[in-house]
Amino acid sequence: MTDSRRDLPPRTADAPVGEVLYDVVSSPIGRLLIACDGEAITGVYMEHHRDGLPVDPGWRPVDPAVCPVVGDARAQLAAYFAGERTAFDLPLAMRGTPFNLRVWAELRGIPYGETASYADVARRLGRPGAARAVGAANARNPIPIIVPCHRVVGADGSLTGFGGGIERKRWLLAHEARVGGSPLFPTQLPGGAA
Repeated sequence: MTDSRRDLPPRTADAPVGEVLYDVVSSPIGRLLIACDGEAITGVYMEHHRDGLPVDPGWRPVDPAVCPVVGDARAQLAAYFAGERTAFDLPLAMRGTPFNLRVWAELRGIPYGETASYADVARRLGRPGAARAVGAANARNPIPIIVPCHRVVGADGSLTGFGGGIERKRWLLAHEARVGGSPLFPTQLPGGAA
C-alpha cells in the first residue's frame, strides 16, 4: 500500500487555526488523541504518563461516525496496529516552517520497516550539514506514526529522542520489523528486547 499524500496545501506556522475536533483511541502504545479541522488530520498526540492527553479547552470532541476524516484515521491506525496496514491514506494539514514541512514530507518517504538517520534525511533534502535541524523538525512533527518520525535513528542506529518516549519508538520499530519481515531488527532492538 502506498502513501497517496492527499494533503491540503501546507500551512505555515503562523497560519490561523480553525476549529479543532478530536477523538481518543486506544492502541498498543497507549491512548492516542486524533485532532482534525473537519477536512484533514492536524495532529496525533500520545498520552504521557503524568500529563495525560493534551486537550485544549477550545477543542471539541467529535463522533468518528459524524466526521469521516476522524473515522478514517481511527480505522487506519487500528489496521496499522493490527499489522494490516503499512501506509496511511489520509488528508493531512500540517503547520510548520517551510523547512519543517520539507522534513516531514521526507519522513513520509522512509519505507515501512526501515529507518534513516538524521544525516540521511538532511542529505535527501540537499542540506548535508543540517542533521541537527532535521532532528529539531522531527521533534516538532505534529502527526507521529502517520508521518513516521519514529523511523529516524542516530547515525549509529541508536534510538534517539522521540516525543512519545524511547519505549514507544522501540515498540513501533519492532512492530514494523515483525509485520514487514524486515531484517532491520531480527531479534533485538538496541537497548531492549524486540
